[in-house]
Amino acid sequence: MSSAPTVRSDSFLTLHYRVASQDGEEFLSTFDMSPSTLQMGSGQLAEFLESCLIGLPEGERFVFDLPPEEAFGVPNPRLVERIALSALPPGMELKENSVVEFTAPDGHSFSGFLRELDATHGLFDFNHPLAGKAIRFEVEIIGIL
Repeated sequence: MSSAPTVRSDSFLTLHYRVASQDGEEFLSTFDMSPSTLQMGSGQLAEFLESCLIGLPEGERFVFDLPPEEAFGVPNPRLVERIALSALPPGMELKENSVVEFTAPDGHSFSGFLRELDATHGLFDFNHPLAGKAIRFEVEIIGIL
């Protein structure tokens, strides 16, 4: 009798997963669509979510309840900045309570959430949108290659 294969740090997986808040607000789910395929360790899934998968057998469903410290972290007040509108690129579209894309000098892009906007400044939050939230991670391992 052979045991089911288990997820390793280099496995290629087919799976369904859901990321939700503890009170059930769903942020991402594949359960109502085609399953996902991913290569462990490639960055397709957040590292802390991948670590939950290590050692799991295929063909079963699991639920992990993660506090903010083990999920997207706690909000860092240093990542909330008041920026003068004059320092932003000309023509940048700004709307309160929306995500704004920025380009770093090295060409990489990053996002900030515009919390407040007045005539001269914007208050941007560069924390992950789920920082500070306890997360429920549900996964069903369909296949391990």
